[in-house]
Amino acid sequence: MISISSGFDGGNISVKDATNPAHISLEIVKDNQSDFFQWFYFRVTGAKKTACHFRLENAGSAAYPQGWNDYRAVASYDREKWFRVPTLYKNGVLIINHTPENDQIYYAYFAPYSMERHADFIAHISQRSGVSLNVIGQTLDGLDMDLLTIGNEFGGTKKHQIWVTARQHPGETMAQWWTEGFLDRITDPADPVARKLLSKAVVHIVPNMNPDGSRRGHLRTNAAGVNLNREWDKASEKNSPEVFCVLNKMRETGVNMALDVHGDEALPYNFIAGAEGVPGFTEKDQTILDAYLDALKLASPDFQTQYGYPKNPPGSANLGICTNGIAHMFGCLAMTLEMPFKDTVETPDRIFGWSPARCKKMGAANLDAMLGVIDLIG
Repeated sequence: MISISSGFDGGNISVKDATNPAHISLEIVKDNQSDFFQWFYFRVTGAKKTACHFRLENAGSAAYPQGWNDYRAVASYDREKWFRVPTLYKNGVLIINHTPENDQIYYAYFAPYSMERHADFIAHISQRSGVSLNVIGQTLDGLDMDLLTIGNEFGGTKKHQIWVTARQHPGETMAQWWTEGFLDRITDPADPVARKLLSKAVVHIVPNMNPDGSRRGHLRTNAAGVNLNREWDKASEKNSPEVFCVLNKMRETGVNMALDVHGDEALPYNFIAGAEGVPGFTEKDQTILDAYLDALKLASPDFQTQYGYPKNPPGSANLGICTNGIAHMFGCLAMTLEMPFKDTVETPDRIFGWSPARCKKMGAANLDAMLGVIDLIG
């Protein structure tokens, strides 16, 4: 007998009818107090060697239905290795066609990154030399907001302050896989790029900006249904304590460079959006941004600059968005890095698509880009 469930960390699905394997009817559950939904993650048992057709009936009403075009879901037997499976979007329904080889299998929108893995990785990385861990606040659900700081001021030398934030939108799990690659490299004492960068900068990273949404299985919002990436000009302890506590810490340290890491549902590319629309954005700001893009493109063939978001006209940027708000508040280089849910068009992988392993490589590559512009930033 087939059983489908999602009652676990990050799970999301509603089972409407699972009596017929050829027509299993499912729905994605909305974020709490919000109309956003697209993230799914569920467990299937009892379907070994059975051809299954999982129909996500409300996919056409999801937050970004264009994201389903040319999309393939991921599956895993062990929740470690995630591979792509045949997926079809038709008439507003997302259909996953797959025959499990084992008694148990998991399906998800992208390779999940659980709060348990977050806890394990924080415990691991915080033991490395030069790393300090601070809890800078709590979420609405009472979860800790973890901040890792790598490097310190020494010898009277004033260092640049680099801030990295990830996973404001909890369904964009690729952002947290990215942080593993970034942190593994920057804490490696044998890596010459990491050593050089840390001789010039202190790096602060919040690996998960939205623990509540991550555990609840949300796509885009926190426990109160608030989109954190629209709160950077009005953060409050009541609605967005996650942003509120990070901004407080940023004001203490200052910010010379900021990178906010995300995933994009529709675009099959890795790209960066800058703060061109912020009031006072200068030619020098553009030069530094362009230098970062060029350095990252050189460091990673998976990164490109041809496709991305349209630039905001001068002075028109929404300052509630992290990149724009930080650029305006601190007068610094601020960027949003986007990775795909699908796969990269120019460097595809038919088995795994854009994957955790590739996210980690992208995270590591950003050290080269940071070092490439560190002497240009103020």
